[in-house]
Amino acid sequence: MTALDTARRLLDQPAPPVLTGQTAVDTLPDRPGNGLTVLDLCCCAGGASMGYWLAGFDVVGVDIVDRPRYPFPFVQADAVQYVRDHGADYDLIHASWPCQAKCTLTKGTNAHLADRYIDLLPEGRAAMLATGRPYVIENPEARRDIELCGTQFGLPILRHRRFEVHGWTPMGIPHTRHRGRVRGHRHGKKYPGEYVAIYGKGGGKATVPEAQAALGITWTDVHTELTEAIPPAYTRFLGEQAAAQLAPAAAR
Repeated sequence: MTALDTARRLLDQPAPPVLTGQTAVDTLPDRPGNGLTVLDLCCCAGGASMGYWLAGFDVVGVDIVDRPRYPFPFVQADAVQYVRDHGADYDLIHASWPCQAKCTLTKGTNAHLADRYIDLLPEGRAAMLATGRPYVIENPEARRDIELCGTQFGLPILRHRRFEVHGWTPMGIPHTRHRGRVRGHRHGKKYPGEYVAIYGKGGGKATVPEAQAALGITWTDVHTELTEAIPPAYTRFLGEQAAAQLAPAAAR
């Protein structure tokens, strides 16, 4: 059985419904709560949010775009302004500031499009620091305090994500050696592979059901949301560590 076959089994498990927050909490996967709250800025469909939920946090998401499939309480707002106004009310803040301006694709093939994208990282980081709260930033230009890949969690994706943390200390895990190819077409030839590509369309890239299974995200079938998503396994790993360090302080 390949890693992709294993991941597809996620589709057979009960998934959060397609809801618009507020009422979704009653139908989310069971997990022991830790009494802490996390604010997820630029939350998109909630891949990172789900990881924090599974780690025990209560979650609120903020995005400038309406996200009707987001399964937690949701606020449509400017993320930088929201964290300035409300960030101090949370025990932990996560932000996936838009990465298109500095991502690998924009630096390479799409360099001519770089001016189209806004870079919120400097302003967003400053706003997060001003709250005095611990935080996590996911962005390709963030300080590399820890970097995670799908192979570390048995996922059939090579989705490297860099995380900068403040106010707590994460423990890394060994980066499993990549084995085999990413499935797809190269120079007119079709290659099978252990891993799937979750970006763009065609050329052997993952279908929506394959992307859902590979990421562990079943509550949205919007292709663009899946291509941008953080696998919940990443933030569950980070969230469990953060909670172990933050919970004693919050209890005082």
